[in-house]
Amino acid sequence: MRGRPWTDHALFVVLLAPNLALLGLFAYRPLADTVRLSFTDRSLADPAAAYIGFANYREWLGRGDSWQVVTNTVVFTVAAVVGSMVLGLALALLLNRKLFGRNAVRAVVFAPFVISGAAVGVAFQFLFDPGFGLAQDLLLRVGLTNVPDFYQNSHWALFMVTVTYIWKNLGFTFVIYLAALQGIRRELLEAAAIDGAGRRATFTRVVLPQLRPTTLFLSITVMLNSLQLFDIINVMTRGGPLGTGTTTMVYQVYLESFRNSRAGYGATVATVLFVVLLIAALIQVRAMDRGAR
Repeated sequence: MRGRPWTDHALFVVLLAPNLALLGLFAYRPLADTVRLSFTDRSLADPAAAYIGFANYREWLGRGDSWQVVTNTVVFTVAAVVGSMVLGLALALLLNRKLFGRNAVRAVVFAPFVISGAAVGVAFQFLFDPGFGLAQDLLLRVGLTNVPDFYQNSHWALFMVTVTYIWKNLGFTFVIYLAALQGIRRELLEAAAIDGAGRRATFTRVVLPQLRPTTLFLSITVMLNSLQLFDIINVMTRGGPLGTGTTTMVYQVYLESFRNSRAGYGATVATVLFVVLLIAALIQVRAMDRGAR
């Protein structure tokens, strides 16, 4: 911007000001209010709030269920990101060719992404029902006698929620990867074929490097979306079983703020989650910048 006339600076400010105003009103101000609220004992039952310093943060660090919630959040997020991206890439590779009815198949794969998470959760409740669910029936048909109860075992409950989330959001990673595959330079693939490279070598040495920017982009977006999951958990398990079996940090914010009427403590969990999201996003953005060089 140095050396430019003042009119360019004025135009820059005029064009940027509306966006900054909207961000300040709907993003930065609520964020600042949340951080401020985390230092108080505000409750929904009593609007009056007293400043208590870092008491909420000390309580969160000292509570045993906090680390269970963090573990649930990390396990679910990693499984959701890896599962969505690996399966999305596999489907994109499978359908990135001339096949009969491929457009219809693409539409079917993408359709769950636009369906409400609550509706998907209700449907998968019946799928994993311990009495008449399709999952239990299939496990019995393949010879498993000790069929797990997905609603009573915390590990299987988290697995159930993860599978449901991956199924719903698989279409997003599939469409992005499919668009990236169709943008790969044909001359590179032809050169690899001329050099005698097989399918595995072509995929690992030509296709995957070309997909690096897309993979980094998806890792950020899918991670952010996974960390904010609420509707599927609320419909299927309500954070249980055994109290916090499937409770993630976002769902803990809801529980503390609205179930337990501890808005100050809920804001503390939300602030911690924001810091985690910010650090993870910055790390991935730096990795994306290095990959672009």
